[in-house]
Amino acid sequence: MGLSTLSRAAARPVLAALALAGAAVSVQAQEAIRIGAFLSVTGPAAFLGDPELKTLEMYVERINAEGGVLGRKLQLVSYDDAGDAEKARTFAKRLIEQDKVDLIVGGSTTGSTMAAVPLAEQSGTPFISLAGAVPIVEPTKKWVFKTPHTDRMACEKIFADTQARKLTKVALISGSGGFDKSMRAECVKVASKYGVDLVADETYGANDTDMTAQLTKIKASGAQAVLNAGFGQGPAIVTRNYRQVGLTLPLYQSHGVASREFIKLAGPAAEGVRLPAAALLVSDILPASDPQKPVVSNYRKSYEDKFKTDVSTFGGHAYDGLMLAVNAIKAAKSTDKAKVRDALEATKGYVGTGGVVNMGANDHMGLDLTAFRMLEVKDGKWSLVK
Repeated sequence: MGLSTLSRAAARPVLAALALAGAAVSVQAQEAIRIGAFLSVTGPAAFLGDPELKTLEMYVERINAEGGVLGRKLQLVSYDDAGDAEKARTFAKRLIEQDKVDLIVGGSTTGSTMAAVPLAEQSGTPFISLAGAVPIVEPTKKWVFKTPHTDRMACEKIFADTQARKLTKVALISGSGGFDKSMRAECVKVASKYGVDLVADETYGANDTDMTAQLTKIKASGAQAVLNAGFGQGPAIVTRNYRQVGLTLPLYQSHGVASREFIKLAGPAAEGVRLPAAALLVSDILPASDPQKPVVSNYRKSYEDKFKTDVSTFGGHAYDGLMLAVNAIKAAKSTDKAKVRDALEATKGYVGTGGVVNMGANDHMGLDLTAFRMLEVKDGKWSLVK
């Protein structure tokens, strides 16, 4: 056998191996990037999960139509936890162990998020939560990030406003859920920083339909303003009962009710209510110079055109979560979980619906108080407090 024949024979296994390797690379290039989500699409927190799922589906479809990420399509794998923390834990486990997702964007509520945090940490799966409470990111957890403003920030934004209005005596009323309890605790912690004396501290249950007893106590407390730490239908009931018992003091709600749905549920009683929220709710009246205006205006138009319903900040949290994930995958040039995690933590200058995000090793949210706008209901619509 001649030398050239020997060379060709020896080359066959090498060429075959290279062909297999090339095929493997090609298959990997075509394999979808799997985005996991567990959301409260039904149940008492559906006002959170429904717009979040709609947003994720809309933008995954759009990104895929534009060529995907790193030449690969996105695949959304989502489950409805119906606001049940135990179901959320089960679904998070399934996403990680069975569905083999590359990262998770989800957790509509604080309770569902916290149920999944240990699983993300143990498995080393990047997890971007869409819930609000401080404990999600404080203390900082290696694999866990979040997009919404925290409840502590909401307390501080509200108390800065009461301070500006020279209102020093504030009454608290809060629900019994995880978010409600966390925000109440944060408000208690920061009140003195803003010269606020908390003169009442009332609570209500998740299924309560009448809070007049608690509000009557508040009426007799000497309060100059009232702050309701809560989300869901409770704050709307509080607002209606507030007017029914004859309270005329300034009423503040949390960012947990930052949607037109709250105004619809509370009706005329919502007039004058103030709350901190993202720029998304007032995209139409933001000045042209506002860096968030193009982002929030485009998202709002896309969402409302497609779904024929009002936008909410909660869908915006999902938009930000997905875009942060996509940007991190692009920066990492890979779906390697550790590299994506590092890229998320290195996020700087991302302009989203919630604000301008600048993360770091000790800040897995990346927002400051400037990301919050103080809004007031005027003539049944949100307006900016000057």
